[in-house]
Amino acid sequence: MPKSLLEQLPEIIARGRQQAEKILESLEGRHRVGLQTREWVLPSKDTRDSDWISTMNRQAHLSEEGNFDWTNRLIYGDNMLAMAALLAGDELTPSLRGKVDLIYIDPPFDSKADYRTKVLLPGAELEQKPTVIEQFAYSDTWSDGTASYLAMITPRLILMRELLSDTGSIYVHLGIQVSHYVKILMDEIFGKGNFVQEVIWAYGSPSGGRAAGPKMVKIHEYIAHYSKCYDSRYTKKVYLPYEQKYIEDWFKYTDDDGRRYRIRLRGKDEEGENIVDRQYLDESKGLPASTVWTDIKQIYADPRAYKENQSKHSEITGYETQKPVRLLERIVEHSCPDNGLVVDFNGGSGTTAVVAEKLGRRWITSDLGKPACMIMRKRLIDQDARPFLYQAIGDYQVEAAKNELGRKFRVGDLSAIVLSLYGAQPLDPDDNPIRNLGKVVFAGKKTLVLVDSPNKLTGDATLRKAIAQRDNLMGGWDRVVVLGWNFEPAIGQSIAALSDDRLEVLVIPPDLLDRLRKKGGVEKLRGQVRFSSLQYLTIKPVRRLCSGDSEQLRVTLDNYVLLSPEAINLDEANRAKLHRVMNAEPLALIEYWAVDPDYDGRVFRSVWQDYRGNTANDDDTLRVATEARFDAPRRDGARRVCVRVVDVFGFEAEVVQVVAECTP
Repeated sequence: MPKSLLEQLPEIIARGRQQAEKILESLEGRHRVGLQTREWVLPSKDTRDSDWISTMNRQAHLSEEGNFDWTNRLIYGDNMLAMAALLAGDELTPSLRGKVDLIYIDPPFDSKADYRTKVLLPGAELEQKPTVIEQFAYSDTWSDGTASYLAMITPRLILMRELLSDTGSIYVHLGIQVSHYVKILMDEIFGKGNFVQEVIWAYGSPSGGRAAGPKMVKIHEYIAHYSKCYDSRYTKKVYLPYEQKYIEDWFKYTDDDGRRYRIRLRGKDEEGENIVDRQYLDESKGLPASTVWTDIKQIYADPRAYKENQSKHSEITGYETQKPVRLLERIVEHSCPDNGLVVDFNGGSGTTAVVAEKLGRRWITSDLGKPACMIMRKRLIDQDARPFLYQAIGDYQVEAAKNELGRKFRVGDLSAIVLSLYGAQPLDPDDNPIRNLGKVVFAGKKTLVLVDSPNKLTGDATLRKAIAQRDNLMGGWDRVVVLGWNFEPAIGQSIAALSDDRLEVLVIPPDLLDRLRKKGGVEKLRGQVRFSSLQYLTIKPVRRLCSGDSEQLRVTLDNYVLLSPEAINLDEANRAKLHRVMNAEPLALIEYWAVDPDYDGRVFRSVWQDYRGNTANDDDTLRVATEARFDAPRRDGARRVCVRVVDVFGFEAEVVQVVAECTP
């Protein structure tokens, strides 16, 4: 008979500890996990009121060396790799081991959930299935039901404990399906003596109490609260406002000034007379909060009802599992000191970061889903948040390959796999010392294939090197194909500038290693891997208009080309809708765009942004404004203006334009 879950728990915990220890041991190594900064966001919602000097003053904490004292972070990628990077530290922030005051996570806990994304476009609504990376991550989480879920969360909880300070707390939001098992894990990882409390969030039923079949209506979830060290944990008592009936029953009296109060007995004096005093309503803190929260209602966040309900509830973002602000406010106020650090490794709609920002706490949030990261970035900009970093896991594919191919992994091993799946034969070692070159011969034509390293972004330098190898290596080739994992945002501009019809650039599927593992080897995957094209952006000539000591910049979008719609997880009907929008109105695919008027080629500093749903620039919730206008101090010489866009599917593109002297 198969083992019960209870019998499997010791083995699950042991494997989780081994996995976590392996990560902790790698923190001092040369190839530790790092974070790549994709954007430094300086929120500026409304172009009409943008103030360049004020914006630049908000950058005061950026030193001349480019280091930050502290900057909040939004991280895209696997949360276990994000934890490894934060534990390791980087040039921006030392290791956060033992530095986090509060962790809140709301991991997925429904094995039958269907996290499809509703994409609203002008005249069309698309239903996008999860991205390939999200699909594989989620299928791994539930491949063997609850046992897989517990195997997923165990090493992550161990790493979270390493991040917590001695005064820190962790809150894990759980569904009724897994709460009892996760509490057993947490007793083992954090220590049973560090269990603080279990909160029952009784949120009510937005659907009016309907339930499938004879079961009772589920109207609650659990939140398990553990501390790093029970006796030294930070805690602040939370009070709730009195209900009106309580006020009427107990604060019955009114003084001459109209203030309500109640009489309280304070014992007896020496003469045996009752001692009474007045407790005024306006001086009372309220009732101490209990562990059953019935006063915070669930947000009805069904994306299909997004437009209808947004006007009724200002928090709604259209994210399926969005949590209300008041829920996180109570947790943060109870367990995180002022200016403390709050971290959420299942960021979702961004409520934790939004609340931390609102309450003056520092924050880090991460998510594996690009739609979630887009929602969070827009929501924080809309809140006029302090500047924050948008980062991604560096060397993501290298880390995945280490897990798949073992400790003896070499980048050349991965290149050989990619070449094989593309259908190329590797060149001889004498001509191929790093094992990243292959050849395809078809109909008398010779094609050189170059697999770029997953350790870096494929850009202009790689393309020029590939062209040189095509023209000179082994007597020359008819064409060259470059296969890349990650690309410089301006790659489209580089390709256009080279204007070489014997050069082709393709994307290696980001889920390649997951698919390899699922299929059980290269041979079983052969012929099933598609290497897609890239997308690119064009803008009209940027204008600089001078007036005294200032100048106005005008940046106008021209065209956006999505070259690889087949890489998006859509069925045929939804793909046909997408093609109609692409052909009729390509700029309608843009979800978010930003401008850096002085791009240094390293860190993109977005001082102006617009996004769908931002009505500060226009009243069209399904389109972005196509022109940016903002003022800047006048400067001599040319400006290097960079524009970056993110489309509704999470793809990024970038264009850089050097603009000469401004004109009157």
